[in-house]
Amino acid sequence: MKVKCAVFDFDGTLFDSMPIWDSAGEIYLHSLGKEPRPPLRDDIRAFSMHQTACYLRKEYNLSLSPEQIMAGINQTVEHFYTHEVLPKPGVIGFLERMRQAHIPMCIATASDRCQIEAALSRCGMEHYFEAVFTCSEVGHGKDEPEIFRKAMEYFDADRSTTVVFEDAVHAVRTAKGDGFVTIAVFDSSETQQEEIRRLSDCCLEDFEHTEEFWKLVSAE
Repeated sequence: MKVKCAVFDFDGTLFDSMPIWDSAGEIYLHSLGKEPRPPLRDDIRAFSMHQTACYLRKEYNLSLSPEQIMAGINQTVEHFYTHEVLPKPGVIGFLERMRQAHIPMCIATASDRCQIEAALSRCGMEHYFEAVFTCSEVGHGKDEPEIFRKAMEYFDADRSTTVVFEDAVHAVRTAKGDGFVTIAVFDSSETQQEEIRRLSDCCLEDFEHTEEFWKLVSAE
């Protein structure tokens, strides 16, 4: 297949950052004296930051605006992105090979732009990506395909020439359901591994063993 662009999720796909997101909502609620109710992590996993804020405001009867809630959650994770989070093993080598193959790349993420750009800059990776699209800026979470469509349109591509890399089953389901070529990347935070394998066109256990992907994109 001819690849005109590659769209990468950030958390859990390129970077090993899911642990902070799995606990950020809980940490924030604890700071307000609220006891999180399980399964909070599963409830908000598919949400954008704004969707998460609205959900917490309603479900926990918070007397704060969605903007104030988002600011509080961001303070919880800001230090992590700025100083700690690292790319997954093999990611930089894979991105370099993509660059050498002249495949344009971008990021489509539910995280805030400032967090993503801080992590990319610290790790010297910003030059690999021509654009960053965020759910908050697009106005839709990954339970809807708009963010993938925006990325596709940016590169003047179509669904058959756009590959979407995701670690979460809900995002793979959305992209695949809208007609995109989907590459599932293993992350231990995703519990539905059989389903994500069934949905995706290609599965990568890690970025150090990517033969299946290169076989897929080199096929006529």
